[in-house]
Parts: sequence; structure tokens; C-alpha cells
Amino acid sequence: MNMDKIMKQAQKMQAQMAKVQEELADEKVEGNSGGGMVTVTANGQGEILAVRIDPEVTGEEDVEMLEDLVLAAVNEALRKSKELANSRMGQLTGGLGSLGLF
Repeated sequence: MNMDKIMKQAQKMQAQMAKVQEELADEKVEGNSGGGMVTVTANGQGEILAVRIDPEVTGEEDVEMLEDLVLAAVNEALRKSKELANSRMGQLTGGLGSLGLF
């Protein structure tokens, strides 16, 4: 391969990666805890979009439990967001990312 061809392929892949990043902003994943009492929605870029709490959980004595449930749901949503992004980027790079090239 000549250097010009390699550069063109790299530019094409860079453009495709930018497009995937844009698409990830529109994809949503949810994490929940407490049997669905707390649900957190994130996009594929790891941004938290929404937190929903079942009204049944909001008793004053349950504040500490509610904090734990929100934390667990946020962490699950972020984990799923990272998995989604890794999956999409892995499809694009064909596993080159595991070699440290991208």
C-alpha cells in the first residue's frame, strides 16, 4: 500500500467514527434498580438524560435507600452506555481498537 492510500483510508475511518459518535448521542439505554423503582436513562455518549423515581419510594424515612437506588441505576445506565459505544466503535474498527491503534 502506498502512503496516500493509507491516509485516505484513515480519513474515511475518522469520518465514520465521527458519524457513529453523533448517532450514539441519539441512542438511549436505561439502568434501573429496586425492581424498577428508580430508572436512569443515558445516551450512547454517557450523558444522563433522565431520572425517574416511582412515587412509592419517596417517603422521608427512605431517603438513604433512595440515594442508593439512584446511584445503582446511574451506574447501570453508564455501564450500558459504555457497552453500546464500544460495540458501535468495535463494529467500525473491526477490532483494531483492541490493538491500541484507535
